[in-house]
Amino acid sequence: MKNVPIITRAGFVLFCVTLLLVSTGSHTPAAEKILIGFSQATMNSAWRVAMTEGNKNYAAEHYPDAELLFTDGQNQAAKQISDVGSLLSRGIKVLIISPVQAEPLTPIVKQVMDANIPVVTLDREVNTTVTCRVGAENRPIGVNAGKFIIQKLNGTGNVIEIEGTVGASATIGRHDGFRDALTLAPKIKVVADQFCDYLREPAEKFVQDTLQRFGPGQIQAIYAHNDQMALGAMKVVEAAGRSKEITIVGIDGENSAFQAIKDGKLAATFTYPFCAPQGIQYAYNLAIGEQVPDQIVLKSTRVDASNVDQYLGKGF
Repeated sequence: MKNVPIITRAGFVLFCVTLLLVSTGSHTPAAEKILIGFSQATMNSAWRVAMTEGNKNYAAEHYPDAELLFTDGQNQAAKQISDVGSLLSRGIKVLIISPVQAEPLTPIVKQVMDANIPVVTLDREVNTTVTCRVGAENRPIGVNAGKFIIQKLNGTGNVIEIEGTVGASATIGRHDGFRDALTLAPKIKVVADQFCDYLREPAEKFVQDTLQRFGPGQIQAIYAHNDQMALGAMKVVEAAGRSKEITIVGIDGENSAFQAIKDGKLAATFTYPFCAPQGIQYAYNLAIGEQVPDQIVLKSTRVDASNVDQYLGKGF
């Protein structure tokens, strides 16, 4: 009979520990990621795609300990409310939100704040206090657009206004500021306006219908709440052969808009930064317990024929 090796108690313990390390690996468990929710209103425009991708890419590059959970509200308040509820159930530390509309999203955002989860709004606002709001000021942009059109029309003429999404704070600010400015020029009249959801196709249809109602010489300017709608209006005005008689103004700062200004087809646009990477920067700061300002005002600049060369290729 062969001799059987005797294993001491200490040796047996060492053997078990070694076996455990081999079976489970020698690495300690990875720390849980900091979850930050990002509820986007919609992805139906280049501006919002730039906002989303800018924040996503910055987070991936600079915050390896964080995970950005993204949802698309598809331009529907009910869908976005459901999205925020889903993000809450995931255990997010901070919510970033660009709300479709202010009023419907207010209760769910208040619920998040009441749960002591910080909220950062991008661009659009809600009707309740949030931790931090990031974006440019919409009403002053509307005022400046109005003053620019007054100057271009020498204080008299008929204007079409193409509005964004009904109930969105950006739409309200851009509209109210514009109308406030026009009180300085009582001979300028807004003869047609319509909500077109910041989309090119509805804007094209609206402008096409309006130009059929108002013949050559009856429309002097078009004010659009974003560049997509301004570019759509430009296409229709060109097709109607009325480019020389109609001044078109947009908002956002798309590269296509800058080029159209350079080509003399668009009169001006007002840059509206797409809140990236500022959104994720302030959200991450909050997630790790730092204090941030309650409002971050981003700069807007008028771009027209006098300065467009500085902006060509620098938009989105």
